[in-house]
Amino acid sequence: MQKESCLKLQLTMADNKNIIVHKKGLISYEEGLSFQKELFDATIAIKLDNRDNDLATQTENHVILCQHPHTYTLGRSGEKNNLLINNKELEEKGATFHEIGRGGDITYHGPGQIVGYPIIDLDNFFTDIHKYLRFLEEMVILTLADFGLEAGRIDGLTGVWLDHIEKKNPRKICAFGVKASRWVTMHGWALNVNTDLEYFNNIVPCGITDKAVTSMEKELGEKLDLAEVEAVLIKHFENLFEAKAC
Repeated sequence: MQKESCLKLQLTMADNKNIIVHKKGLISYEEGLSFQKELFDATIAIKLDNRDNDLATQTENHVILCQHPHTYTLGRSGEKNNLLINNKELEEKGATFHEIGRGGDITYHGPGQIVGYPIIDLDNFFTDIHKYLRFLEEMVILTLADFGLEAGRIDGLTGVWLDHIEKKNPRKICAFGVKASRWVTMHGWALNVNTDLEYFNNIVPCGITDKAVTSMEKELGEKLDLAEVEAVLIKHFENLFEAKAC
């Protein structure tokens, strides 16, 4: 019904700005990647068919929201030695390691973290990957502000940070790593909400050696309702992208 409702709305729009939100809960990293690829490949196929056959079939836009079991992922520009434990230690910690095709270095995914994977066709919005990344950052910054946390960007560093102005003790709270082809996006963000931060001790997060990592729970002193945080994230996604989630 959710997808059918979105498709009905599409018929009235020149460019499809509807976002189909998939709330997947706790899924393996492999399952999340496979689902991303399925949606990504289907969108690319429509765009190629439009080009080759002079068609104007609308593409869909998706955001996958999920959590993963303990997982480390290394982006294509990362250094494998930023993983500080070996295969045996990974197994002992119940964690897995994946080298993947997104941008960025190494990061951690785990329970209590909101991972978001937008698979959207930027031709429906704007064809500017830098603007896209700034909008994702702003979505997180505005969400944190709604929960009483002041966050922002630090020049030359990826992610969203606390203490981003004075930088006495800057702490990363959200990591980003994206990929785009033919203006279709993959991968996305990882926001630490109720995350076990001990797992970050096994890596050099995002290749940055002199900065800390934090979570909403640590900063606010209490666990948060993940569904509530997800709802606020999607609200700001809608506003920034002038989109409609369904």
